[in-house]
Amino acid sequence: MYLQKRNRILRTSASIRSMVAETKLTPDDFILPLFVDEGENVKHEIPSMPGYYRYSLDLLLEEVSTIRGLGIKSVLLFVKAKDDTKDNTGKEAWNEDGLMQRAIKAIKQQIPEMIVMTDVALDPYSIYGHDGIVKDGEILNDETVEALVKMSVSHAAAGADFVAPSDMMDGRIGAIRKALEENNFTKVGIMSYSAKYASCFYGPFRDALDSAPGFGDKKTYQMNYANRIEAINETLQDIEQGADIVMVKPAMAYLDIIREVKNAVTVPVSAYHVSGEYAMIKAAAKMGWLDEQKAILESLTSIKRAGADLIATYFAKEAAGMLR
Repeated sequence: MYLQKRNRILRTSASIRSMVAETKLTPDDFILPLFVDEGENVKHEIPSMPGYYRYSLDLLLEEVSTIRGLGIKSVLLFVKAKDDTKDNTGKEAWNEDGLMQRAIKAIKQQIPEMIVMTDVALDPYSIYGHDGIVKDGEILNDETVEALVKMSVSHAAAGADFVAPSDMMDGRIGAIRKALEENNFTKVGIMSYSAKYASCFYGPFRDALDSAPGFGDKKTYQMNYANRIEAINETLQDIEQGADIVMVKPAMAYLDIIREVKNAVTVPVSAYHVSGEYAMIKAAAKMGWLDEQKAILESLTSIKRAGADLIATYFAKEAAGMLR
């Protein structure tokens, strides 16, 4: 049999396959989400996210030092607010001595080269567990944006490199960019959750921060997972308003959206490999139904192949170790 083209030649060995691989993961691709808690010597495992923890500041610094040694250059911070600091205004979110602000300062003081990104949304601070201020059962947009602006400026003042608005309120990127400029934080970037879907895959995250909505759901502000063109519109508007990096969330069930966004924009695209996606792989691996390490690398590679320049993932530490 004569074949003019034998495609398998480029699959002959591991060395050849690596040489011609179109997509390659490196620790530079990863953003590691970290959960911060009050107290000392606190390392609290999240039941629905086995192997993942909330850290007090002392242990947080140890963890950041460890991941920096693995080549990870960026962290995305989330805090678990105490119940007595929660209300319907979110004012704890811009407390200059708040947990987020102390975490930013501590990391930048000890490991200044680490890129610190911060979650900007009110749900950790809300008595209702929603991303905005609530009135008569409605999540108010413009009043919430005013709170998010205060929160973002506070994070910038503490030393954040990027603020990451995850709330999906209309107009918040432009308002935050304007406030950063007016307060002379001209080097602080915005990584916008531009296409954040109302997804069932966020459940373990809400366990981690005790931030599940106390009533209703988040479908009036997070996107309908049936929509595709809407994601492009949201993203282009955020870029026009001043976003430096745009994000699609979740990742694995939205690879088509990542590719659509990547094809439409010229700024870096990030994707969030969310808690439910992490938990599924962990659960299946525990049952012996798949090889955990192979599943991690294949999943992350698929997200990058789809077009993500950056991947926020709870597997960042494990993947960086494997890639080394």
